[in-house]
Amino acid sequence: MAIAQVQKAIESRREALLHHSTYSKITEIKHLHTFMEHHVYAVWDFMSLLKALQRELTCVEVPWKPVGDADTRHFINEIVLGEECDLNWNGFMQSHYEMYISAMEMAGANVNAIHSFTENISDLSSVFDAINALEDVAVRDFLYFTFKLIEEGKSHKIAAAFTFGREDLIPGMFTGIVEGLKVKEANSGLDAFDYYLKRHIELDGDEHGPLALKLIENLCAGQADRWNEVEETSKQALDLRIALWDCIEAKL
Repeated sequence: MAIAQVQKAIESRREALLHHSTYSKITEIKHLHTFMEHHVYAVWDFMSLLKALQRELTCVEVPWKPVGDADTRHFINEIVLGEECDLNWNGFMQSHYEMYISAMEMAGANVNAIHSFTENISDLSSVFDAINALEDVAVRDFLYFTFKLIEEGKSHKIAAAFTFGREDLIPGMFTGIVEGLKVKEANSGLDAFDYYLKRHIELDGDEHGPLALKLIENLCAGQADRWNEVEETSKQALDLRIALWDCIEAKL
């Protein structure tokens, strides 16, 4: 098996996300607020998947020692650099999660729930406690799947969830929606979110997407069982993303 076969196996799910009916229903700023207030959990767990990969595939302990092969270390650290400390729309350094929170605040979305969720999290046990306390089943299931993968600690499965059907689906779909809302409502408060989306298009297309695919190839090379697990994990991650979109649509 290879990357192309995995992509073919998950194509119908990706198409379902790309053409989900929720997009056509985001016609007012309040609808975008609802989307952002749910999607922010996926932005946060994306960062958690990334740091899990860095923990599994590089050395983050003292004393330092070389872990794995240098190509894999380079791939993951390159992605961490771009996601954890990037220039925001004002030219200051922020993680992409922090950019998203700032964009929510500028757009007028409510950030209290996500702050309440994250403020008491310190380890995997407290993560699961926080997830179980969430009201929305789709958000809860989405996060639970992510952190069970992290707890399991299989790098190729974590990489699959990170790579296929995650944040790379968002920017292209929402750039047009945000531009339309900015014109319709003369809302400059959406400029930060617009920048976030366009920055993701730039990084995912030119850098992070190809790096993530190469990472999976390195982790699965010559191991059919790993390729099968990558395919199954990718399908599950996409199914949970669709369920999250269904949840958001029901609230619009």
